[in-house]
Amino acid sequence: MSNDDDLQAKGRALSSPVRLRILRLCLHQSRTNKEIAEKLELNPATALHHVRTLLGTGFLEAEEHRKGNRGAKEVPYRATRLSWGTPVQNVAPILVDTFLQEIEGLAPSEIEVARLGLKLNEKHRTEMMDRIKALLEEYAKMPADGDGIPTSIMLAHHRDRSSE
Repeated sequence: MSNDDDLQAKGRALSSPVRLRILRLCLHQSRTNKEIAEKLELNPATALHHVRTLLGTGFLEAEEHRKGNRGAKEVPYRATRLSWGTPVQNVAPILVDTFLQEIEGLAPSEIEVARLGLKLNEKHRTEMMDRIKALLEEYAKMPADGDGIPTSIMLAHHRDRSSE
């Protein structure tokens, strides 16, 4: 597969909110296909289709097989963190859909939000976004805290169309 084909396959793999949610589930804890299906309320065959797509593109990796409750062979999967640096065209709607799915059912008190209106020239806008991205990158590279609680951050920066 050429680099261009590989990049396109990776972009397609990351163009699904379900697959992004699978990566989040498997980021800090290995999960089997059955566990993934249960957590996301999916049919196990549907979950397996998504898992195989993520495996084939290197976003998930299989760990050592283990025996399940009834002695059946189970394969736990872990996210490789490769998705963090993989560019995806037109990713904003996919990330927003994923975010909305992930917060569905949470109490308002379980979601911290901040909203700020600004009027910046291109230089200051670029500087701000570069600093925010650098901060996120710094935390993305940190090892997970053993006593930490899995959380997510969704940041959206957009033009205020109503102010024009």
